[in-house]
Amino acid sequence: MIYLDSAATAPLLPCVKNAVSEILEKLARAEVGNASSLYSSGVYAKELIETAREKVARFLDASPSEIIFTSGGSESNNTVLKTFENKSVAVSAIEHPSVLRPAEAYAKNLTLLPVDKTGRLDLNFLENFLEKTPAFPNLISVMLANNELGVLEPITEVKKKLQRVLKLRKNPREKCPKFHSDLTQAVGKLPLSVKQLDLDYASFSAHKIGGPLGVGVLYIKSGSPYKPLLLGGEQENSRRAGTYNLPGIVGLGVACDYCFENRTWEIYEKKVKPLRDSLAKSLLEKIPTARLNTDLENSVPNILNLSFPAAEGESIQLYLDLNGVQVSTGSACASGSLEPSHVLMAIHHDPESAHNSIRFSLSLETSPADLEKVIATLPKIVYNLQQISTIKLKEPKKCLTKK
Repeated sequence: MIYLDSAATAPLLPCVKNAVSEILEKLARAEVGNASSLYSSGVYAKELIETAREKVARFLDASPSEIIFTSGGSESNNTVLKTFENKSVAVSAIEHPSVLRPAEAYAKNLTLLPVDKTGRLDLNFLENFLEKTPAFPNLISVMLANNELGVLEPITEVKKKLQRVLKLRKNPREKCPKFHSDLTQAVGKLPLSVKQLDLDYASFSAHKIGGPLGVGVLYIKSGSPYKPLLLGGEQENSRRAGTYNLPGIVGLGVACDYCFENRTWEIYEKKVKPLRDSLAKSLLEKIPTARLNTDLENSVPNILNLSFPAAEGESIQLYLDLNGVQVSTGSACASGSLEPSHVLMAIHHDPESAHNSIRFSLSLETSPADLEKVIATLPKIVYNLQQISTIKLKEPKKCLTKK
């Protein structure tokens, strides 16, 4: 089976598998206990957790005290939005549902920040919004890399515009909004520093970088407001109740260490990006009606999103699966939904394009032979689906093709 959906879940790293297996064996022998316990096996478990916290902090360029372990990126995102309950919040229109849904549920005033046709935040709209709004929002949340398109968002430029408008307003009592970024698709693929990005909050999931499922990170800059999402326990210095997921946390630390020590972002740039770009070029040549949705010059190096007019995305996905290739039609968290992708709708405003898109997401293990299988198989699948479709094909159009 050729697996091209690492943006949903990356293959488990061998070093992570070994570390998790070792912890499970020690748990079976009662050599490690509940990290909240005071006896020796509990103290040992707590030491393992704090070692993992240090590894995550080094990976993000943060302090260990600023790291909270959660069940994943979705919980981390929900926690940030819960912190700003009944406050004014602004988020990009292409955020992950784990940001959009809690923002809708908790915010007193919610502003959706539009994006351009590449999925990049509309900085002109943002600047006008900041200049005209009576008061800055309390929180702005913009992901660093989009999970469906792979597009990189201009976080640094957003921060500069905030500072510029703040100076123009000349209100000594007004402060910049707190800033949150979902780093889930960027970790391991880009060199990251929460200090350089000047983030107040950041989140990601372990399983996107070859770590275990069901564990994630919430970074909270020291001094930033915080309201626990889960109550009823003193874990994480009373910031997140619940028994520690010891195997998951240890595996997360090992995965972060692997990425940091091996500088995986350089491997993605040198090895994976050329494969991704070659796949895009070949498919666009062999399927003239295909539409490129990923800006290849401004995206993480492993994600490619294409639309195939008159060929329904889920049908393509199922036929590829029958041919031994696994891909996605968008975010894994939205699978089973009949609604068109909100990300594709935001850039195309066209339900058909949103319904006939496919996301390929490569991993460090992806080989040229894997992609040759896709190139040999996909054109025929798309052609056959287009032949039986009731939708009339329009003239071929490539929205982001590079010369």
